[in-house]
Amino acid sequence: MLRKFSALALAVGMFCAVSVAAQDYPNRPVSLVVPFAAGGPTDTLARNLAQHLSKTLKQQVIVENRAGAGGTLAASVVAKSKPDGYQVLIAHIGMSTAPALYRKLPFNPLTDFEYIGQVADVPMTLIARTGLPPDNYKDFVAYVKANKDKLNLGNAGLGAASHLCGLLFMSRIEANIQTIPYNGTGPAMAALMGNQIDLMCDQTTNTTGAIQSGRVKVFGVTSKKRIPSLQFVPTLHEQGLKDFEVAVWHGLYVAKGTPKPVLDRLNAALVAAVKDPQFRDALVKLGAEAVTPDRATPESLAKHLKAEIEKWGPIIKKAGVYAD
Repeated sequence: MLRKFSALALAVGMFCAVSVAAQDYPNRPVSLVVPFAAGGPTDTLARNLAQHLSKTLKQQVIVENRAGAGGTLAASVVAKSKPDGYQVLIAHIGMSTAPALYRKLPFNPLTDFEYIGQVADVPMTLIARTGLPPDNYKDFVAYVKANKDKLNLGNAGLGAASHLCGLLFMSRIEANIQTIPYNGTGPAMAALMGNQIDLMCDQTTNTTGAIQSGRVKVFGVTSKKRIPSLQFVPTLHEQGLKDFEVAVWHGLYVAKGTPKPVLDRLNAALVAAVKDPQFRDALVKLGAEAVTPDRATPESLAKHLKAEIEKWGPIIKKAGVYAD
């Protein structure tokens, strides 16, 4: 009886300690874990978001870059972290493609996380080195089809948004081009601007500045309608590639088992950020768009993630792209 009472007392004590810690959250800095290198599009979004989360949480939110394994390294680290809300993962569309891309994925996106909510949608741009001959989309497609064996298309690595967009584009115009993976978007963009590769399909958060300054050629955006920061760039849809839409969505995740009071605090901070005009305006200048508050919820992220896994799985399997 004494042993049972002691065990019960210990359990109650631990529960109370966890509850107090959760109610006191956060009492130290929070890490916002980015699965890619500094300077890339997800990193840019994360640094803008971190400033606004810090205001609501009243604690510093520090961006922590953990690049590697196509973004799965950081996701695995957060999935296995202590479920206390001090390590928050910001991940993009790659969370929905990883199950089809990786034979030995060290986490399950549907069961190993608690969801905070969606953050932003980022359209993509189809760009090329300045020396590529075509000057409009129609001539560009004709040129690609006629020179598909001579051209190459860079991306930020297996499973990256730039890789997926490239696969989808090649599939739609029925032209196979050699793909060249880089260790992140920054090196890939540097190679394109240095005329070392020919083409790329990447997020507006990474390409808008280069497009506006004329350092790359642009042939279209992948959103349903033109975006404010690149109003002069037509959508691929309006140029004849019907219903071609690729938006790189981002969400926030923490380890499974994180207490509800912590989840509620993080969600409230996220909702405050997506409502903040300064945050929304900052993203517009980058060519991105903060989600509406109804999408910045755990339920919305869970539903969207499941739908995206079902969407991208067949496309990736048909392309025959896998990683060990």
